[in-house]
Amino acid sequence: MGLRMKAAYTRYGPPDVVEVKDLEQPAPKDGEVLIKVRAASVNPLDWKTMKGGPYIVRLLLGQRKPRIKPLGVDVAGKVEAVGKNVSKFKPGDDVFGTCRGAFAEYACISEARSVLKSVLVTKPANVTFEQAASAPIAALTALQGLRDKGKIRPGQKVLINGAAGGVGTFAVQIAKSFGATG
Repeated sequence: MGLRMKAAYTRYGPPDVVEVKDLEQPAPKDGEVLIKVRAASVNPLDWKTMKGGPYIVRLLLGQRKPRIKPLGVDVAGKVEAVGKNVSKFKPGDDVFGTCRGAFAEYACISEARSVLKSVLVTKPANVTFEQAASAPIAALTALQGLRDKGKIRPGQKVLINGAAGGVGTFAVQIAKSFGATG
């Protein structure tokens, strides 16, 4: 039996169905980074997974119970170990990004950048682990919407509906950094 850790698992339902389980600590595979989780944040992706709704979501996640049981996507922590062929990170690096199972003591994340899988970057020294963990999904959603889908350009007028929410807060700042006006 390998090293053990605590992790939050769920079935569909209200918050009280979340269980903290004792699981085997993951080991990084080729191209993966193992991080000791220092902070994770809850976002709509997490609670929709837990809730299992809208019901169309269950077509992707599983009809009767979620196929993806470890909770949490947004994460920040310290690199504990690296798998073979990892070149951008080393043990001791402070990082943040997205992964599956962020609500655990340890999580493995692919070093490669991919919107569909995981994203991992170095945490700036002037940002806390909690601040870093609050950013990934909301910030990536705003960036993709403005840059990739909206093709935002300097001088362009932009209206951000819902600018007080998580994605909207990032969208305002990203639009400004691209030189857009409101």
